[in-house]
Amino acid sequence: MRKLFVLVTAVCSLWSFSAHALEVGDMAPDFELQASDGSTYTLSDFRGKEAVVVAWFPRAFTSGCTVECKSLAENGDKIREYAVSYFMASTDPVEKNTEFAQSTDADFPLLSDPSGDTAKAYGVYTNGFARRHTFYIDVEGRITRIDTAVRPASSAEDMIANLADLGVAKR
Repeated sequence: MRKLFVLVTAVCSLWSFSAHALEVGDMAPDFELQASDGSTYTLSDFRGKEAVVVAWFPRAFTSGCTVECKSLAENGDKIREYAVSYFMASTDPVEKNTEFAQSTDADFPLLSDPSGDTAKAYGVYTNGFARRHTFYIDVEGRITRIDTAVRPASSAEDMIANLADLGVAKR
């Protein structure tokens, strides 16, 4: 009986997760998050103006996240050729993300979601952390691509390729 209960619980959990998972074509959940640059960003402020990329990462100062952040920082000039605002985001507090941004020379904002509410809305929240997923959001606020197989070392090159493939305008 216990095995049956565990099985039913697991199946229901998976069904519940998949029922709320975001898909390409969905409106991206709005957010208002503090960032490492001292600003607060609201997704809806970008609607009608430019595309947005939100690259979720698990935890500041960990190896893969450091590699990913440095990749984006070292290639920011190439990413900024596109009409896009891009962010990394985690469930770390803003103070930790600010230190992390400084230590990696990040020239873009790192968003902080310490409550995990936004990570949950994006379907990336797991055990207090965000899964490494990158969301590409068009000018109208619709999700155009979800990269669930982010490669930290080539994250910038992959982001640039995705922006080009999606037809994001150049500045």
